[in-house]
Amino acid sequence: MNTPNSVTHRFTDALLDRLRAETPGVANRVHFNNAGCGLIAAPVLETVQQHLELEAHIGGYEASAARAESVRGFYEEIGALIGASGDRIAFASSATHAYATALSAIPFEPGDVVLTTRNDFISNQIAFLSLRKRVGIEVVHAPDVAEGGVDVDAMAALMRKHRPRLVAATHVPTNSGLVQPVAEIGRAARELDLLYLVDACQSVGQLPVDATEIGADFLTSTCRKFLRGPRGTGFLHVSDRVLASGLEPLFIDMNGARWSSPESYTPVETAARFEDWELSYATLLGSAAAARYAREIGIENIAARTTGLAAALKDGLDRIAGVRTLETAPQASGTVTFTIAGWEAAPFKQAMDRAGINSALSFREFAQYDFGDKDVDWCLRLSPHYYNTDEEVATVVSVVADLERRPR
Repeated sequence: MNTPNSVTHRFTDALLDRLRAETPGVANRVHFNNAGCGLIAAPVLETVQQHLELEAHIGGYEASAARAESVRGFYEEIGALIGASGDRIAFASSATHAYATALSAIPFEPGDVVLTTRNDFISNQIAFLSLRKRVGIEVVHAPDVAEGGVDVDAMAALMRKHRPRLVAATHVPTNSGLVQPVAEIGRAARELDLLYLVDACQSVGQLPVDATEIGADFLTSTCRKFLRGPRGTGFLHVSDRVLASGLEPLFIDMNGARWSSPESYTPVETAARFEDWELSYATLLGSAAAARYAREIGIENIAARTTGLAAALKDGLDRIAGVRTLETAPQASGTVTFTIAGWEAAPFKQAMDRAGINSALSFREFAQYDFGDKDVDWCLRLSPHYYNTDEEVATVVSVVADLERRPR
């Protein structure tokens, strides 16, 4: 299979060989499920293991104290990754935890509007509906343009009409390779001085993400996906104006505030007010190592290779008669989704598993609006990353073509 030169021009054979040597998981599987969990690199694994061993030998509190400088490095590494100051970063156990913490800081009242998109992540959509049930907010969805993705002009008009308490957008949804114009949305929100929350869960680690350029008041992400960190890790970025305004999470704890008198507390001045006191230091340090690893390779380099591999994958799948790829928007990420005629979801996924290909299923309940528009009930999601190869792309296309021809 021929692939564009742009896929590989920034990755020499020697570099790719080193990256694959440092990725034990590539030995036995074709891992095209990086939008679920990226394969952990050896330096990340070693960092987590070494800290757990230190905890076992000297104690958990003592280990975190001994590694205090490295712990501080997490905030600096994540800040550098997304163009932010380290003291504007809070560690979280997941992107959903970070997102819920941010939502809890907003003083919603009955009748307030949350303005979002039709492609926001399922857990975010459910959280908005939960706020509607409990508080009485209104949830408004901006329309999409014909080729896919939110209509920014229409969303800006809705901002002017509703003056929403919160504007929310997911940079890359879980159910497709769409890349939303989050910076354009942010400019419209700033013009009206509106709070803006961005879910960057599927973009951090595979695409350039600049929280300042985006104009996000809150930006959330996991570390386990394209960043290739451990599971059970994520972060929340908080803007200067959020901290200056005094917003704080509903259940702030001893990490985020000082018990200044028997009847009062004082929130800390940094994003630490959004962070719990208890956390996994081993996985925090592993996440710092993952961010450092990505930055050493270069996010621009990663983006060029990952999206190039995905484009080659989509091109190959589009040549298979019974396959329908679902990405229609012009700006795509490293994720490709498709349906295949004559197959049900679980048997097809199992067939891919037996072929040694890691993938993921998405169902209509994950994306009620998007899958409703596309008239599909399920799709298979494939998400290569920079350590994958052209040969693996060809293998996956060949396996799908064989399954499409196989009697069911």
